[in-house]
Amino acid sequence: MQNTFEQQLTESGKVLNQITENKDIQKTTLRVIQKIIDCFASGNKVLFCGNGGSAAEAQHLAAELSGKFKMNRRPLPAEACHLNLSFLTAVSNDYDFSRTYERYLEAFGKKGDVIIGLTTSGNSENIVKAFKAGTALGLTTVALTGNSGGNIKEYSDFLINVPSDNVPRIQEMHLLIGHIICETVEKEIFGNDQPKQ
Repeated sequence: MQNTFEQQLTESGKVLNQITENKDIQKTTLRVIQKIIDCFASGNKVLFCGNGGSAAEAQHLAAELSGKFKMNRRPLPAEACHLNLSFLTAVSNDYDFSRTYERYLEAFGKKGDVIIGLTTSGNSENIVKAFKAGTALGLTTVALTGNSGGNIKEYSDFLINVPSDNVPRIQEMHLLIGHIICETVEKEIFGNDQPKQ
C-alpha cells in the first residue's frame, strides 16, 4: 500500500515537472488566458464540456469563473454544457449521445464564445462533434487532452496536451492548468479591485 502511494505521487510529480519545463504548454496556456479575457470583455461567455471525471472538472472550472476563484468580484458568464439533464437525456434519446454537446452549442453558443473541452484521450466523439459545430458557429475551441491530442486536435484553435497517457495524471493536470487559467483571468480582469458584498 505504501509503495502505491509513493508511486502515484512520484508519477504525478514527473508529469508536473514535464509541464513546468514545457514552454509550448506555457505559451499556449497564456494565449488561452488572453482569449478568455477578450471573450469576457466582448460580452461573450465561456463554456466547458467533458465526460465522467472530466465533466466534473468542467463544472468545477465553470464555477470558479461564474462564482469566484479567490476574489470577491462580479460573476463571469461561464457554464458547463451538461447541467441540464432533461436536455442531455432528450438529445441522447432522440438523436444520439454523441450529439449532446453539438446540439448544446447550436442552441446556446454564439460567435465570440469560447468552448473548452476536457478529454483525456482527445477522441471523445461528443466533444469532437461539439468542436466541429463550435468552429462553424465562430467559437474559439480549446482542448485539454492527454499526450497525443487525439482526434480533437484537428478541430482545436488551442491544444493543451498533458504529456501522459495515464488518465488520473492527465485529469490532475487538467484541473491544475484550469485553476491557473481561472486565477490569472480573475487577476487580469479585476486587478486588486475587491467590490463590497
